Amino acid sequence: MSDKPEFVYVTYISTTPEKLWSALLDGELTKLYWGVHKNVSDWKVGSRWEHQDYDTGKADVVGEVLEFEPAKRLVLTWSSSLGGPPSRVSLTLEPFMGAVKLTLVHDRLEPGSPTWKGVTSGWPAILSSLKTLLETGAPLPMTTRRWGGPPQ
Repeated sequence: MSDKPEFVYVTYISTTPEKLWSALLDGELTKLYWGVHKNVSDWKVGSRWEHQDYDTGKADVVGEVLEFEPAKRLVLTWSSSLGGPPSRVSLTLEPFMGAVKLTLVHDRLEPGSPTWKGVTSGWPAILSSLKTLLETGAPLPMTTRRWGGPPQ
């Protein structure tokens, strides 16, 4: 068992696994709910992925695709420009009573690190905006502008 903390977030979204999957991977959709950033990769196991600024192309987070099971499971390494050793993000999609249960586990984090602080404040906002986008057609306004990081 690891002594490193993990962040777990579960939400239920009124959509299909396929639509949610597309929203997680498609750069044109990720930029809508993730503060003008897009996810870029060919999404093959072993490939690099980048979380890029939509305007400049600068990658704030990079990693490797570890697992890829369409509309079911995605696992990535996560190396943030905030610093610290790489961590890991696992996203699992499960149909649930006409909706989709999305479980995010971000683990292998350094306790108290800038990445830990960014993860614990960032993921709830991003995933709430994703849910809102898929259910209403518009993301939360707070995630459609540039975000300077967690409150100090």
